Amino acid sequence: MLRPISVLILVGVARLACAQSLTFEAALKIAAQSSPDIARERASVESARSSSTAAGRLPDPKLVAGVENLPVTSSEQWSLTRDFMTMRKVGLMQEVPNRAKREAETAGASAAIDRAEAERRVTMLTVQRGAALAWLDRYYLEREGALFDQLDHENQLFAEAIRAQISSGRGAAVDAIAPQQEAADIADRRDALRAEIAKARAALRRWVGPDAEGPLSGDPPAMPIDMEELRHHVHEHPELAVYVPMTQQAQAEIHEAEAAKRPDWGVEFAYGARGAPYGDMVTLEFTWSLPIFGRTRQDPQIAAKREELHRVEHERDAMLRDHTEALDAALAEYDLTTRQLTRLRDSRLALAQQKVDYLFADYRSGKSDLSSVLTARRELIDVRLKDVELEGRRAASAAKLYYFYGPGAVAAGAQP
Repeated sequence: MLRPISVLILVGVARLACAQSLTFEAALKIAAQSSPDIARERASVESARSSSTAAGRLPDPKLVAGVENLPVTSSEQWSLTRDFMTMRKVGLMQEVPNRAKREAETAGASAAIDRAEAERRVTMLTVQRGAALAWLDRYYLEREGALFDQLDHENQLFAEAIRAQISSGRGAAVDAIAPQQEAADIADRRDALRAEIAKARAALRRWVGPDAEGPLSGDPPAMPIDMEELRHHVHEHPELAVYVPMTQQAQAEIHEAEAAKRPDWGVEFAYGARGAPYGDMVTLEFTWSLPIFGRTRQDPQIAAKREELHRVEHERDAMLRDHTEALDAALAEYDLTTRQLTRLRDSRLALAQQKVDYLFADYRSGKSDLSSVLTARRELIDVRLKDVELEGRRAASAAKLYYFYGPGAVAAGAQP
């Protein structure tokens, strides 16, 4: 019987040893290295770079082969050699788009690379922000769990004090039930908290994979928030930076559409072999496109591309307003939670503890009933849990600001 139990214990110890602790910094690093979202954007960057290689190049040449002036009537019908005009022809043809069109295509391809890089930086930022929020959510929920362990211990001391009151004849026998009821209430709230922790672990797994199963270690880093600095640099947000290459792409498409009003040209060289009595021939031909219907062909395309540029510019302005609004709302939330947390720690927490102490002292002296003490204790428990909740909310607000508008956004965007 002892051997199987020993094996199970060893397996459990081994699993615990394999479960590496996860710090805040490690979570962000793992998320950046293993995220499929970032891998997808890297592939987009490489795709844009590969596509740019062909931009601005001449089209592939064409092989020309055939028969010219083949007789279909008379005695030379279907003969390749008896008529002096019949030639077996082979040659090459090369089309040459005008220089402005090729330069615009090259500029568009370069802007596509810049856009893919900018979108990769936005994705990096989103992943790191998501990992940060998931880590913080689980961290503060587990802090609440540790607080429940402390509440259990305090409840045991409370029960012992009540039993002492009953033994001394200064308390009713029914009072002994109250700590048991409070213990049941704490157990219910602990179970609800365990469900929340499980959800938080699942959310963290979304960003860091199996490493989310290990315990958390360390504390959250300091994320200083300078409100005026954030407002001053909101226009530099990585999502707004995407519109720079988008604008360049739209401008390149305008130039390409304008270049269509200039003629392209082509050249063809061919060798014609005739029958034995006749000499062979060569042909050299040049062609030019004639964009003479600009009003109905090129001009509408140019107008459409210019409207697309205006759309991009207006979309960028709208996003700037959205981010300005979101930043102001996030700063207001951060300021609110900071004020509430400061007020709770400066006064509400101490006042709730004093209320419990005074009422319990009155209960011991027979001046108060136990229900008043229990009500005050529940208020104290709620305040202590509120303290952890507010600290977690403030940390989450700081992380959103830091990794979306502040130094974290710059650092995330600079990563390769």
